[in-house]
Formats: sequence, structure tokens, C-alpha cells
Amino acid sequence: MPLDIFIPFWGDPDLLETTVRSVLAQDSDDWVLTVVDDAYPDPRPRAFLEGIDDDRVRYVRHESNVGITENYRACVAMATHEHVVLLGCDDVLLPDYVRTVLAAHARVPEASVVQPGVQVVDADGTVVRPLGDVVKDRLRARATRHGRLLRGEAVAAGLLQADWLYWPSLSFRRDALTSLPFRDGMPIIQDLALVVDLVLAGGSILVEPRTCFQYRRHASSASSAKAYDGSRFAGERAYFRLAAGLAADHGWRRAERAARWHVTSRLHALTLAPGALRARGLRGLGPLLRHAFVPLTDA
Repeated sequence: MPLDIFIPFWGDPDLLETTVRSVLAQDSDDWVLTVVDDAYPDPRPRAFLEGIDDDRVRYVRHESNVGITENYRACVAMATHEHVVLLGCDDVLLPDYVRTVLAAHARVPEASVVQPGVQVVDADGTVVRPLGDVVKDRLRARATRHGRLLRGEAVAAGLLQADWLYWPSLSFRRDALTSLPFRDGMPIIQDLALVVDLVLAGGSILVEPRTCFQYRRHASSASSAKAYDGSRFAGERAYFRLAAGLAADHGWRRAERAARWHVTSRLHALTLAPGALRARGLRGLGPLLRHAFVPLTDA
């Protein structure tokens, strides 16, 4: 059964074309691709997609912009195959991605989601190793030291302490993905929220070590753009408060503590403080310092 690949699109049409070509270049033909255009004001994506002579490629466009969360929901609602990927519109599949993740699902069919190995690239496609991704690698290695199939409180606590997943690279079992809603009002951290909900519901994550995905980090991404104005961390703060309550209700005290402390999120805010001060002055600095130093409360 083919891998159901969706690209919820709003972004750079040139990068989208690179992403789509990486799907077309797979060394396995066992995939279908749907690009869901969130009413981006440029005719190039439609022209490019409709010009591809391949029955596995479909282009869908919303009549008006619905936002990233609703676009994710639309993609999931259209999924018909057993395994689903919500691919970023600026990321790149290496040629063996489809083959690798389908083999992982076949090998461990109970896994709710597969996290393959990832390279990080910059805006120009050059492989880079930012400090944050070095930390992710170490945390992933620590999480898998006793095995690659992860479930239960330990993995929830680890992700709430530091999210070492790469959302657009994940391949989900469709039944697991459709069983949980995307949360409203959390567009930047909705990926972590959904995976933690999945783990709380008894789901599992299979870490596949083979590197077959390129994740693009660049300053124009949604998460980067919202970091300096403080809205990213306001959203994260709201989520961690919610997650602490969910973990407490589940009796997972370690996960609750991890959510309340959210250490790497607070450290990330501190690392951005000099840039925010340069870009926005004190009004940019304040939200980051509040996130880093003001304790999380139940209010």
C-alpha cells in the first residue's frame, strides 16, 4: 500500500518545486502525493503541479486561506492509505525515504509513528549542524539507548523537556493520526502537542536510524518569524501549562515536571534575546525574558 504524502502549502514556490521533485525522485514508486495549497497568492504552484504527468500527483487548493492547523486537518481528512506523511513545503526527501519508512512500518507494525534519520540544511540546501540540532541528536540517542521503539511516560517527559522530533519527516499510521485532533490556537507547537497526545493515549514512536530526510532551517519559516515578536513563546507557554495538567491527570509526575520546567524552550528564548533586542528593541526582549524566567503557574 502506498505512502500517502501530503504537502500543506504556504510558502516559497521555488522551494515547493524542490520538495515535489524530491518525491518524484524516490527510488520506490510506492507513494501518492497531494499538495494542498492554502490559497497562496501566486499561480506558479498550480501551474507546476498540474503540469506533472503522473497520476500519483494531485493538487488541491482552498478557496480562501484557512491557516496551518486547518490545512493539516484537511490533509488528514483526505488521507486514504495506511501510512501518512505531512511533509513540509520546503523540506527534501532523500531518494530512499519512502522505501525506508515503509520498511520500518512493516518491520514494527505496532509503531504509531516512525522518526527516520534527518539531515539539517540551510536556505541554500547546504548540510549544517546548528547547536540546537546537535542537542536534538544527543537527546534522541539518549532516548533510544534501551531500544528504538519508545512509549510511555519516559518518552513523553523527554519530549516535553526537549522536542527532538522533526515533524515533517514523521510517517504516521493513519489510524493513530486520525484518532487525535490537532489542538486549536497552537499553530507553532501543534506538532509536539499531537505527538504527546498520541503517547498519552498509548501510542509509540519508532526511531529509524537511516538518514533519508533533509529538514530545512531558515529565517523565513513560520516558527523563526514568530520567535522575535514573542508569539511563539506565548504559544509554547500555553501549551506547556496544558501538557502539565494532562500529564498530572494521567499520573505521570515526571512528564508533568518536564512540562512545567520546559527547560530547552526557556533556554531557546534566552539564546534569541540578543537578536530580538537588535531587531525589536526592548519590546522584543520582554516576552523572551518573561518566558525564560517567570515560573509557569496553573492560572
